Amino acid sequence: MTLWSRQGAVLGACTLAFFATMAARLVISPVVPFISDAFAVPNGAIGLALTGMWMGYALAQFPSGLLADRYGERRIILVAVGGTAVASAMLAFAPSYPVFLIGATALGTVAGLHYSVATSLLTRTTTQTGTAIGIHTAGAPVAGVLVPMAAGAVGAWLGWRWALALGAAFAVPVIFLVVSVIRARPPVRPQQSVWSRLRIGPLVALLRRPPIARTVLLSAVGMFVWQATASFLPTFFVAHHGYSEATAGALFSGYFLVQGVTQPGLGALSDRIGRDAAASLAIGVGLVGYGLLVVGTGMSMIMIAVACAGISMGWGAALMPKFMDHLDDHERSAGFGLVRTVYMVLGASGSVVVGFVADLFGWDVAFLGLVGLLVGMLVVLARLTMRNQAARRAPALS
Repeated sequence: MTLWSRQGAVLGACTLAFFATMAARLVISPVVPFISDAFAVPNGAIGLALTGMWMGYALAQFPSGLLADRYGERRIILVAVGGTAVASAMLAFAPSYPVFLIGATALGTVAGLHYSVATSLLTRTTTQTGTAIGIHTAGAPVAGVLVPMAAGAVGAWLGWRWALALGAAFAVPVIFLVVSVIRARPPVRPQQSVWSRLRIGPLVALLRRPPIARTVLLSAVGMFVWQATASFLPTFFVAHHGYSEATAGALFSGYFLVQGVTQPGLGALSDRIGRDAAASLAIGVGLVGYGLLVVGTGMSMIMIAVACAGISMGWGAALMPKFMDHLDDHERSAGFGLVRTVYMVLGASGSVVVGFVADLFGWDVAFLGLVGLLVGMLVVLARLTMRNQAARRAPALS
């Protein structure tokens, strides 16, 4: 595969589509204070809307692949990108908080249709699957680096509605790109109903396996912290440290930059020293980062805190392969989609919980609560690491 081939064009279109669906969600966080003031609602109410958005995104993960098998990947990708443009416009023109809440939930749901379907399409259209998926996944951290700064600047200059409209501005050109580049392919299972493939018994049995269940719970806690950070880190910088919206957006972009850069290295480290050990290292760094976010003063210390927080929120690079370690070949597609939906749904409450805690007790208490959750993760991961090391030593001693 080369960048100038048909396969490269399809990869580029999918990557830009992922960028657009992520960008539309990230433009909200830098302008949360403006939205809260405009609708005269507390941080908890905005957190509820963001929780609805990420909950919708999580719930769309598992059925998206089933829908693509029934109707074709190209059609579902178009629904994801086109729906993102419509929902972003709905948010930008929302006349009241209830409309904003509905729009945010709709945005997350349609955006969640993209990733699994595009991954399936790339797997079918190229033999260099690892490279293609790696490039495709890069659309998210690139959005995380570029979009918060742009949204913060536009929000401060033109207002929060224009910042949210950036989501539609990113998505609309991608619709035409997907139409012109991605060819329609026959669906894998055009005659089989989606509902006929949803059998509760095997799904529950998979989730009850001890290694899967433990990793789901760890991932849910990690997602709760990631969710809260992605929703309120810019607001935390403004309200707790007194930075401008533009500065807060730049620091937020730095958080995503560090996260994106370190994830490949953390995944490779998990191959060398073990999944739990690598995740423990990331979470340990996170304890330093989130602690400094609360008690640190001065830009240099805050930048160190942002870097440590970004490293820690790359925990998925270590724990996601752990799911694959315990799934058979025939289970990995639907099984991974299932566990991804479950842990993301469980963690989606991070926005609303942290928003309400901040309203009641302040931002310092809210973010110290995230430190407590990271401590719990580290304790469990450390115990699993020691258990694995003891299991590896036992055969040698015998």
